[in-house]
Amino acid sequence: MRNLIVVFALIILGFQANGQLYMAQNGEVSFFSKTPLEDIDALNKQVGSIINTANNEVAVQMRVTNFVFPNKLMQEHFNENYLESDKFPSATFKGKIREVVDLKVPGTYAVTAVGTATIHGVTNPIEIKGTIVSKGDQVSLTCQFDIKLVDYKIDIPKIVFAKIAEVIRVSSKINYLKK
Repeated sequence: MRNLIVVFALIILGFQANGQLYMAQNGEVSFFSKTPLEDIDALNKQVGSIINTANNEVAVQMRVTNFVFPNKLMQEHFNENYLESDKFPSATFKGKIREVVDLKVPGTYAVTAVGTATIHGVTNPIEIKGTIVSKGDQVSLTCQFDIKLVDYKIDIPKIVFAKIAEVIRVSSKINYLKK
């Protein structure tokens, strides 16, 4: 958690001073893997994020070990064998919201964020479509997108290959407060 606070402090210092900042510390990111043999899902409720309206930048960071699974053995395998969270403890997204949206004006806005995602130590360009709902001082962002495991060099052993999907559905709901 301390590392997360330090990263956010650096991000805030890098943002332009005249921008309006929206921050979240308890966002949610979940993922779902569906195969004929088994469904796997996990939820992380400790996701941090910042939106800077001066330049439309958005940053999201989470600790990989904060994903909780219904089955503890799945959680152990996820951290030790697949995501190697001791070597790659965080997953991040850094980018810009393409549309110009005035978050001070209440409303619902379709948005597209374009940037890079870093998972398992591998950074790739990504485009994420989502929805922002603004109430002025509060903003919520929801989105869904797919991640191909091969793109992030996440190896699945052949013995469990039929139990883990090659493409994982990621969903996010983050509630921000104006700072």
